[in-house]
Amino acid sequence: MCVLCGEFVGQPHWSDRKFEDQVREERISEGEYQTARRRDRLRRAKLANRVLAHYGLRLDDWNGVKYLLKDKKGRSVVIQDLGGLWPEAAKLAGRTLDPLAPELLESLESMRYE
Repeated sequence: MCVLCGEFVGQPHWSDRKFEDQVREERISEGEYQTARRRDRLRRAKLANRVLAHYGLRLDDWNGVKYLLKDKKGRSVVIQDLGGLWPEAAKLAGRTLDPLAPELLESLESMRYE
């Protein structure tokens, strides 16, 4: 259990494990691993934010370990990993998040050309 936050420390989510094999096989150093992992987390948060913005939400990486999901009213929730993002986002938005909603798809399409 983590002494500071009182949570069990578990294995990294599969979405955070992309570079671990490269370290084990000594193709990249531990420092390169940390840099690549952090860059990849920030990229995933940026992509998620394209969808979340449509619902008035924002996702930020929190120290490379967790994510912080916020709404425009100042409410926030800590997300362990991307596996828990969408259910928490629906709770925070107060509605179902439909990935095929026509308004969302139009919004994403318009972002392609910005």
